[in-house]
Amino acid sequence: MQKRDINELIVRAKRRDKDAFTELINRHMQDMYKVALAILMNDEDVADAIQETILNCWEKIDTLRFNKYFKTWLTKILMNNCYDIIRNGQNQAEIHEWDEPTYEDDCNLELKEALSKLEEKYRVIIVLFYWQGYSIDEISKVLELPANTVKTRLKRGRERLARYYEIVE
Repeated sequence: MQKRDINELIVRAKRRDKDAFTELINRHMQDMYKVALAILMNDEDVADAIQETILNCWEKIDTLRFNKYFKTWLTKILMNNCYDIIRNGQNQAEIHEWDEPTYEDDCNLELKEALSKLEEKYRVIIVLFYWQGYSIDEISKVLELPANTVKTRLKRGRERLARYYEIVE
């Protein structure tokens, strides 16, 4: 994705161009799915969170102050919706009930299994850092955590993944 192309779509979406907004969402759909799945671990709840996020973003696109932070803004709204689903007591699947995602996903099954064993606070940061390409500072802003906390959780998450692989082998 070219930044200039994305910026043009954002400008058009702010003018209520439905096609531009749809294109923006389509370009970020797989990323949204991975982040929501890392938090909710359940396809039905993931679908609800993404649907609510799309609606929220459409209604509030004009509140986005800096176009270059669209992905961060979108991810923050998505994460808040995921946490709302958890808070509202909607069913969160147990690990043993977690079905393989239906959306095309290029992670291998063993890695998904390992990630599912991590606590959410580590899993979310690892997904944002390694799969979504967020920097430590961007994750810090999205999660509203100090950068050092993000670094620590990333390190501990990697250590726990390494221990998981030692046990499995």
